[in-house]
Amino acid sequence: MKGTTLAMGAFVAMLLAPPPADAQLFIFTPEQLEQYSADNPFERFPDRRPKVPDALIDRARELSSEEIFAVLPGKGFRNQYADGFEVLHPGTKLVGRAFTVQFMPARPDIESAMNANAEKAGKGRPTNQFAIDMLQPGDVLVVDLFGKREGGTIVGDNLFYYVMKATNSGGLVVDGSIRDLEGIAKMSMPAYFRHAHPTAINNVMLTGINVPVRIGEVTVMPGDLVVGDREGVYFIPPALVNEVLDNADRVHIHDEWTRKKFDEGKYKSSEIYGSPRDPALKKEYEEYLAKRLAEIQQKAK
Repeated sequence: MKGTTLAMGAFVAMLLAPPPADAQLFIFTPEQLEQYSADNPFERFPDRRPKVPDALIDRARELSSEEIFAVLPGKGFRNQYADGFEVLHPGTKLVGRAFTVQFMPARPDIESAMNANAEKAGKGRPTNQFAIDMLQPGDVLVVDLFGKREGGTIVGDNLFYYVMKATNSGGLVVDGSIRDLEGIAKMSMPAYFRHAHPTAINNVMLTGINVPVRIGEVTVMPGDLVVGDREGVYFIPPALVNEVLDNADRVHIHDEWTRKKFDEGKYKSSEIYGSPRDPALKKEYEEYLAKRLAEIQQKAK
């Protein structure tokens, strides 16, 4: 319940706060986004959502869940992995910046107040398309629909196509449903969802945009780096992206060297993996590691 409690608390705080001139009450203000992502080391979007650089997003396409796991729990982030999804294209890696959206079960009194606030602000009734129209290239649409099957369908094939175009095939993660799966399956954008159902989205209300949301047992913040593979999805705080990627480089090089030695056919596995026991082999590995790291760093410049 941690993510839901955080997001609901933020939502209530925004309902009680004076409305900013350029935002709905259910959207984090720029000041709130900066406050809740104060450790972000990167530039920000105009709304102050963290913007992990494109170059790091490209590097992250080589990450595995195990490589991310090797860093995050040791930094105190033990609840960043969600699985149990239907995966649209298991062979396609999902990587991008989290654009978070929260829905809750419809409640007329709250929905009436939000609609009135939207009308005062000169904006239409908040719907799923209100959030979708805010997406940027490189975004992953991350939606808390509390696991809802019937009526929990964030997109059908037409809106999925729009998300794909708006995000440059960034991706979709929804703790809920999609519809028109036959049409969606023909599109190349990666997607993670709990169910497919023919109903249109209904009996829910949009309560948060770019606020903390819960996906499974994960609290996701807007701007987190989202990395999904055939196993599940990781949500990496921006402040730890560089450390995760640097550690992954070392793991990749270790695996590369290990398999080269296995290919030679001279050694038993225990002599090489996980760390070479022979001092000469250990020295050879350390020199190989330093050389390959320098090559990777040079390429990244």
